[in-house]
Amino acid sequence: MLTKNYNDLALAILRFGLSGMMLVHGIPKIERLFTSPIEFGDPIGVGPTLSLILALIGEVVAPILIIIGFKTKLAALPAAITMFVAAFIVHWEDDFGTKEKALLYLVGFLVIFLAGPGKYALDKR
Repeated sequence: MLTKNYNDLALAILRFGLSGMMLVHGIPKIERLFTSPIEFGDPIGVGPTLSLILALIGEVVAPILIIIGFKTKLAALPAAITMFVAAFIVHWEDDFGTKEKALLYLVGFLVIFLAGPGKYALDKR
C-alpha cells in the first residue's frame, strides 16, 4: 500500500474537496445578481456587475467543471485568477491570516491546472 502511487485518486480528492469548498463561497453570491442595484466590490475597475459575474465564474462555474472533470485545466484558470485577485488586490493591505484562505485556494487551483484532472474525470473518457 505505501509503495503504490495514488496520483489519480489524489487529484480527484483535490478536485472534489477544493472545488466543493469553493462552491460554499460562490453559491451565496448568486442571489446578488438579482438585487438592484448590485452591491459588489470592484477590485479591478470593471464595475460591480461585471466583477460579480467574473467572481461567479471563478467561484461557481469553474468549480463545477473541475468537480466533474470537464475542461479541467481550462476551468482551473478562472478559479486561480479569482483567488489571485482576492489575495493580491482585495486583501492586499490585510494581514497574512486574512489572505491565507485565498492563497491556499490559489495554490490548489494552480496544482490542478498544472497536473490536470487525473483519470477519474470526464476529460479522460
